[in-house]
Amino acid sequence: MNVCVVLFTSDLRLHDHPPLRAALRAADEIVPLFVRDPAVDRAGFAAPNRLAFLADCLADLDRGLSERGGRLVVRTGATAAEVRAVARQAGADEVHMAAGCSAFAHDREDRLRRALEPDGRRLQVHDAVITAVPPGGITPQGSDHFAVFTPYFRRWTAEPLRTPLAAPRAVRVPPAVRSEELPARASVASVSAGLPTGGERAGRKRLTAWLSRHADAYADRHDDLAGDATSRLSPYLHFGAVSATEAVHRARARSGAGAEAFVRQLCWRDFHHQVLAARPEAAREDYRTRHDRWRHGEEAEADLQAWREGRTGYPVVDAAMRQLAHEGWMHNRGRLLAASFLTKTLYIDWREGARHFLRLLVDGDIANNQLNWQWVAGTGTDTRPGRVLNPVLQARRYDPEGAYVHRWVPELAGVPAPAVHEPWKLTGPERAALDYPDPLVSLADGLTRFRHARGRD
Repeated sequence: MNVCVVLFTSDLRLHDHPPLRAALRAADEIVPLFVRDPAVDRAGFAAPNRLAFLADCLADLDRGLSERGGRLVVRTGATAAEVRAVARQAGADEVHMAAGCSAFAHDREDRLRRALEPDGRRLQVHDAVITAVPPGGITPQGSDHFAVFTPYFRRWTAEPLRTPLAAPRAVRVPPAVRSEELPARASVASVSAGLPTGGERAGRKRLTAWLSRHADAYADRHDDLAGDATSRLSPYLHFGAVSATEAVHRARARSGAGAEAFVRQLCWRDFHHQVLAARPEAAREDYRTRHDRWRHGEEAEADLQAWREGRTGYPVVDAAMRQLAHEGWMHNRGRLLAASFLTKTLYIDWREGARHFLRLLVDGDIANNQLNWQWVAGTGTDTRPGRVLNPVLQARRYDPEGAYVHRWVPELAGVPAPAVHEPWKLTGPERAALDYPDPLVSLADGLTRFRHARGRD
C-alpha cells in the first residue's frame, strides 16, 4: 500500500491544496502532518495572537479531515527529524509540501530534503500554494525579481492562474501513526481580547460574505478608517486557511472597480513575497539603504514606548496602535499612518516598528510586514522614499467625523470633529479636562529633523 506524507505549514486548508491532491493521487493513504517546531519560537514567529489563531486553524483542519475519514497528525520537534520519523513509521515514499519564500522556509526545505535522501525518500515541493503567482514565476528582463510594483502588477494580471482545486471527498490515514494532542487556543496566554476565530471554515465564510456584501464598494471605501470596509482576510491568507488563488478567481468573477481594487491588494501580497524570495536579507536589512542615522538613546526609547502604547498625542496614530493591541489587527490605512509617524516623524528605525507589529499582528508575515515597513520608511520599494504622511490631514480625510478616533481613544469621546484630530489646540477648561498627552513632537519639527537626517535640507 502506497503512503505519502503531506506536511502542512502556511497552508492550513483542504480546499485548493495542490500538495494534498498530489499526495492523494500518488498514494492509497496519506499522513496529514503539522510539526510544532521550536525553531519557529526562536525565530520570533510564535507570538501569542498567532499561536491562538494557529490553534483554531489546526482544530478546524483536523475537523475537516475527520469528516472525510482522516485526521491531522501533530508532532513537536525539529521539522526535518519529525517528518523523517513519521515517514519511516508510515512507510511513506514521498513527502509533499508547499514552497515558502523566506530564508527560514528555504532552510527548512533544504534540511528536510537532506534528512529524507538517505532513506531514499523524495521531497516534492509545490509552487503557487501560499501565493497566487509563485515567487520567481514572473521576472523582468535582466533581474530575478521586480523592484517596482506597477510593472509587476501588469505582468501579474496577465499571468494565467491555475484553477482552484476542490477539497478531497475522502482521506485515509494509516492508523498506526500516532499524534500528539492538538494545541488549544485556551492554553495561550496574553492573547488580544478582540482576536478573531481562525480556521478554514471561518475564512471561507468571511470571504463569501465580504464578496457578496462589500466588494462592490471596496474601491471607494477601503481607506475609510471608521467604516472598516476591508475584507479582514489577511490572517486567513497568512495561515493559508484561505487560498490566495481562489480569492483572486472569485473576486475577478464579480468584476467592477471594487473587485479590481481587492485583486490589486492580493497582488501586493505576491509582490512582497517575490521580493523577499529574491532578497531574503530584506527581512533584516534595508532593501535600499538611505544611510539613516536613526535616533537612539533615552528620549528615542521613551518616544518608541509612547508609540507602542498609543500615547503619541496624535489621535489617529494612537487609535491605530490601540486597535492593534485589542484586536491583533490594524486597518491598512492605520498601518501606513503608524509606520510613517514612527519612521519619519519620530525618525526611529523601521525594525523597531516591524518588531512590535510582529509581536501583536495575527497576520504578522515576514514578507508583508517587513517590506511594508520598508516601503513606508523609504528604504524599500517605494518610488517616493521621502514621502511623509501627515496624520492630521490623513485623519481629516479618512476619519472626517472622528468615529475611528472616538472608538479607540475614549479620552477624546466628547471632543467633536474636526477638533478631535488636533486636541492640543483646545484651550481652557476643555483642554484641562482631557486625560490625553500633548504631541511628542510637532509635525513641522519632525519633518525638519527627518529631512535633515536624510540630507534633504
